[in-house]
Amino acid sequence: MKNTWKMMGSILLATTLFSCGSSGKPASPDGEVEINIPCSGSQYFSNEDYFRANASGESLDQMTAKKKALANAKAQLAGDIQTTIKSVADNYVKSSEFNNKEEALERFEQNARSIINQKLRGIRQICEKAVRVSSSGKYKHYIAIELSGDELFKSYSETLSKDQALKVDYNYDKFKDTFDKEMDKLDKEQSN
Repeated sequence: MKNTWKMMGSILLATTLFSCGSSGKPASPDGEVEINIPCSGSQYFSNEDYFRANASGESLDQMTAKKKALANAKAQLAGDIQTTIKSVADNYVKSSEFNNKEEALERFEQNARSIINQKLRGIRQICEKAVRVSSSGKYKHYIAIELSGDELFKSYSETLSKDQALKVDYNYDKFKDTFDKEMDKLDKEQSN
């Protein structure tokens, strides 16, 4: 009977020690520390409705840190939009009956650049965090921005329909379908 009590006591002690030492979270490999970056993560990824970007900026001046973060986020957003619009234009022109596909593609890209520059003024800020780095005394600013895919599409579509060289062959429904497919692809890429 004494041995049974000793064994049960040992098991209880071992169980208690084991459960107290575990936090329930998997441990990081040795030498690695998880970093939580403000204004980042899956809720700030582009999806089928919005183009999104996040960035940070650092400076001894707080406003300069904010300006750097915003400039970096806008540059990232513009690059992502440009890539998507290029894919839309390529796919749309290839599947259309344009006489001179090379010229049509060039005109689509010209229009895209001017639309992107206009629309970047209409971005919406969806996250902002400012911190001061105690070791350097610098300010660090985190920011996330978004631009509606529908707004971008409408502006782009209006511009294309007014372009005399493209107007004859431009098909709104076909272009919208091509644009929506690229936005869906963007959403799926970000989800993986």
